[in-house]
Amino acid sequence: MGRLRTLTRRQLVLVGGAAVLCAAVAVTALTGHFGAALTVLGVFFAGLLAGLLLIARRLTGLATAHRKAQQDVRTILDQTQRRVLGAVEELLLNAGDRHRELTDKLAAQQKSSAWGTEHLLRAQTREIEGLIQLFQGFTARAPMPSSGGFALNPTDLLDLLHLVRTRKPQLVLELGSGTSTVWIAYVLQQIGGRLVSLDHEAGYAQKTRDALEQHGLTDVAEVREAPLRPVVLDGRTFPWYDVEACADLTDVDLLVIDGPPEKTGPDARYPAMRVLEDRLADRATILFDDANRAAEQAALRKWVDTIEGLTLQGEALGRHAVLSYQRLSSQSPACSTASR
Repeated sequence: MGRLRTLTRRQLVLVGGAAVLCAAVAVTALTGHFGAALTVLGVFFAGLLAGLLLIARRLTGLATAHRKAQQDVRTILDQTQRRVLGAVEELLLNAGDRHRELTDKLAAQQKSSAWGTEHLLRAQTREIEGLIQLFQGFTARAPMPSSGGFALNPTDLLDLLHLVRTRKPQLVLELGSGTSTVWIAYVLQQIGGRLVSLDHEAGYAQKTRDALEQHGLTDVAEVREAPLRPVVLDGRTFPWYDVEACADLTDVDLLVIDGPPEKTGPDARYPAMRVLEDRLADRATILFDDANRAAEQAALRKWVDTIEGLTLQGEALGRHAVLSYQRLSSQSPACSTASR
């Protein structure tokens, strides 16, 4: 009874039909109607054969579908395998390319690092040699202020002091005080001459004054505080030193442009030659620091193009630029003006 409950409706009909045929055969045989019994039995076997043929056909269809499903699965597996192998191969190729790129980059970095180390060692050697040459010229009377950083490097200082010794200026005007102020003052004390340094920050100005006093250089050098004021040139306004701080200066033989700092504004040092041209001697030298920077390069080009008698020379090394100024006979000194 439990198994009958699991049969479908069609299966129950078939089972019921078979039972009816069997009962009919039994009844006709028992009643002596053997012909009818054989007929019913034939119908039964014919139905049974038809059922077997139907089952065989169904099984054949299922086998065909199974084979097709297996073929589809095999095709999918083959495609998947090819894709996986292709992806793995591509990954291996990419990994090989990345490995080569990484190897090349590491080699280039190692080469660059080696070159940078060699360059640094050469630079350090050059700076040490420059420092030795600086102190060979005289004996400092107090600890010298540090060089490098915002201050000039020993090699830059060596170039600057060589320029002072060879040009022998009687009046040096320095824009931006600091380490170089003390060194220049030592040389001027030896060869004769006077130094005036401008600084827009009171703290730095006083620090340099203290250094000059400690080294006994106040007789040849002074530091003047010159706050930044608006200066109008070519329709533009620049923050630059208060011109009143140098109003009494004339015949400046050497102009050292090392300020204002870049952080004070764009083209911070451009006004220097435009404002101070009339305060230069008929023949003067200009040393322009940080001339390797873009803004200073632009200022240099504009000065040379617009100021008569100003030429660019190549005497100094490093980040300096040296210019020579010669006042033409048609020019005559006039009072400096902050606006043109």
